[in-house]
Amino acid sequence: MTATTADAPPPDLRLPKRRGVELLLLVGAVLISVYGYAAVGLARNDAVPPDVAGYGAGLGLLALLAHLAVRFRAPYADPLLLPIAVLLNGLGLVLIYRLDLETPKDQAAPTQLIWSTLGVALFIAVVVFLRDHRVLQRYAYLSVAAALVLMIVPIFFPAVNGAKIWIRVGGFSFQPGEFAKILLAVFFAAYLAANRNALAHTGRRIWKLQLPTGRVLGPIVAIWLLSVGVLVLERDLGTSLLFFGLFVIMLYVATGRTGWIAVGLLLAAVGAYVVGSFEPHVHSRVQDWLDPFASIDAGRGPSQLAQSLFAFAAGGMLGTGLGLGHSILIGFAAKSDFILATAGEELGLTGLTAVFLLYALIVARGYRAGLALRDPFGRLLSIGLASILALQVFVIAGGVMGLIPLTGMAMPFLAQGGSSVVTNWIIVALLIRVSDQARRPRPGHVETGVIAPMTEDEL
Repeated sequence: MTATTADAPPPDLRLPKRRGVELLLLVGAVLISVYGYAAVGLARNDAVPPDVAGYGAGLGLLALLAHLAVRFRAPYADPLLLPIAVLLNGLGLVLIYRLDLETPKDQAAPTQLIWSTLGVALFIAVVVFLRDHRVLQRYAYLSVAAALVLMIVPIFFPAVNGAKIWIRVGGFSFQPGEFAKILLAVFFAAYLAANRNALAHTGRRIWKLQLPTGRVLGPIVAIWLLSVGVLVLERDLGTSLLFFGLFVIMLYVATGRTGWIAVGLLLAAVGAYVVGSFEPHVHSRVQDWLDPFASIDAGRGPSQLAQSLFAFAAGGMLGTGLGLGHSILIGFAAKSDFILATAGEELGLTGLTAVFLLYALIVARGYRAGLALRDPFGRLLSIGLASILALQVFVIAGGVMGLIPLTGMAMPFLAQGGSSVVTNWIIVALLIRVSDQARRPRPGHVETGVIAPMTEDEL
């Protein structure tokens, strides 16, 4: 009897799928968004908006469809990623609707809802049809070629607000650079994964930094310089900064050498100084950042940055309440670049901290999924995609709060911008796919009775 028990194979040890947890969190995310929508109507019109039930049903349906796609195609995926995306997207729709009430002739919320629906549809398509993220590694050079084309095409279209980053055909417009960042992340991950040993262990050593040979590092540096050069010509310096940060972070992750962080910060500082000194559009933003109240002293009234700082100050700890702020005074970018000021004024420091924690969670879970993977491509891809979100939040939040000079970018999920919200939904879908692979039990571990990538408490 004892021998039989000892020789019996160990029971299957499986990590929980936690799809039920995801569904409960989705219900909470939808209810919070609906509450915010109703609160805006009560504050502005003393009545709940008549279409609040339709808004809640529409957002709930999108969340349910996305959940079903994850449940059946990525059952081991991280249960936090989708609910956080739904909550941020829902909060963004509420804030845009609230600002629409101040601009009756410029309604952005209906269009943003259409783009959000398209984003969720593409999220479902990626989760359903991309069964293994490693398939993307085969299309590294096709990805970088497509990315460069997407960045070059806007040069031939008229500038909008000083930057040539839009393609406008009739009443339709989109920003192709938003999609290019995903394609470049795929290329960087594939190339660095294939050459990580050569990057880390070959070449010359200068001081404490191991410089790879030009044959290995040259192609990826050339692609990065070309992409950044095109963006500088288009005066899209925010995206240029994002691509530079992405390149440095992924190079550091691939080689494990902290010297690349120092080199990256040095080059970023030099580049920022040169561009800020000689490019008039950027120079004016640097001057505004150095003295945001200069226009008030000169009698011209507050600048956009000054109005943003006033909005944050007016919010205090708990905020004025949804619908009761005055951030519309910021002007034309209140629904896009400066939408965080509305959140800060009407939700206060408490609500703004909660928003930042949501972003921190989604980035942290992306990093965790990457670290749990064994294949280098998946690890680099997951960390690269999560870093895109982290860099965007830092650049935008730092700009509107006066920490760094302003750059024209959209706050992920919150700000008005169809290309941005669609791209962010694709990023979340890829993180869902990677996290499913990271948490899925490996056959060899089940046979030996050892739980693979991480412990249950860690996941």
